Amino acid sequence: MNEQTFMKLMRVLPKSAVSSAVGLATRLPAPAPVHHWAMRTFAKAYNVDMAEAEHAFESYPTFAQFFTRGLKPGLRPVDPGKNVVVSPVDGRVSQVGYSDNGRCLQAKGIEYTVDELLGDAQAAKPFHGGAWTTIYLSPRDYHRIHAPLGGTITGYAYIPGEFWPVNPASVKNKQSLFCVNERLVTYLDTPAGKVAVVKVGATCVSRIKASYEDITTHLGQPGKVHRYGAGIPVEKGGELGRFEMGSTVILCFEPKRVRWDESLQPEAVVRLGTRIGEFV
Repeated sequence: MNEQTFMKLMRVLPKSAVSSAVGLATRLPAPAPVHHWAMRTFAKAYNVDMAEAEHAFESYPTFAQFFTRGLKPGLRPVDPGKNVVVSPVDGRVSQVGYSDNGRCLQAKGIEYTVDELLGDAQAAKPFHGGAWTTIYLSPRDYHRIHAPLGGTITGYAYIPGEFWPVNPASVKNKQSLFCVNERLVTYLDTPAGKVAVVKVGATCVSRIKASYEDITTHLGQPGKVHRYGAGIPVEKGGELGRFEMGSTVILCFEPKRVRWDESLQPEAVVRLGTRIGEFV
C-alpha cells in the first residue's frame, strides 16, 4: 500500500474505536495457550528479543503485561556522567534539533510549535529555542519511559486527542501529527532547568500510564493539568511511565542548556540510559 492510499484509509478508519477495542483485547484474561500463542506470534513477527525480558512468556497473564514487560536487572546501565543527558527509551531518532522560535521539525516540509505540542502557550514558553528530539518506539522495543536527567517531577498534563499512527507514512504526511494525537506530558525540574517529557499516543496505543501517580489515559477522559507542591524526586533513568502498545516520546529542554551529541541524528538507534547529550 502506498503512502497516499494509507493516509486516505486512516482518515476514514475509526481510530479511537479501534484503539479502544485493541486495548481491551490485550488486557482481557484468556486461556493460557491462547495468550501465550499471541505473545509468541507477536515476538516472532517483530523480532522481539525475549532474552532481555524480565520474565518468560508464561509469566505474563495478559498480552498488555507482556507488551509493557520490564528488562532484566542491570541490562540498561544509566550513564553516571554528571552533565550527561541520557536516552529515556529504547527507540530510533525521528528528528533532533533546537527549536527556532518555538518551532520543531516533524518531517521535511512539516513543522509544529512547542505551544501546540504542550497545549499551553505559557507552559511552552520556557522551551522556545531549546533542544528537542523525537524518538519512535517500534513494536519490538521496550515500552517503558524513563527520566533523561535526575530531578523533581513538578507536574503533568493530559491532553486528549486523536489516535493517528506515528509510523513514517503518517509522520511525513499528517500536519502537526504529534500535536493532534493524545499526549501525556511530564514536567521535570533538573540541573539543566525545566524538561518536558511528552508521551504521544497513536493507533492501538490504548493507554499511557504514569509511574509516579495512578494516572492511566483512556478514551473520553477530559484534559487535566496538575502541579505538585513539593514535587516528586526522580533519579536519572528512573521510570516515568509506559505505553500499552508502541508510540513516540519527545523531549524538550530550555534554550542554551543542552547540547546534543553529534551521533544523535535522524535514524540513529538509541538505548535507555545511554548518553545522547550534555548540559551546561
